[in-house]
Amino acid sequence: MDANELRAKTPDQLREELANLKKEAFNLRFQQATGQLENTARMRAVRRDVARVKTVLNEKAAEAAQ
Repeated sequence: MDANELRAKTPDQLREELANLKKEAFNLRFQQATGQLENTARMRAVRRDVARVKTVLNEKAAEAAQ
């Protein structure tokens, strides 16, 4: 997921994306705990996507506050 794609979305869309990513992260952690996780790199990618979404949300909030 590219940060430029995220900046084109509305804050509501970003919050929805964040919720989806957090659900996916939970499912990946559950799979890892039960030994069913095959693609361990996906956990890192999801964590970084969550951070990107949060960063863009904070940028939009700061921009709106000015």
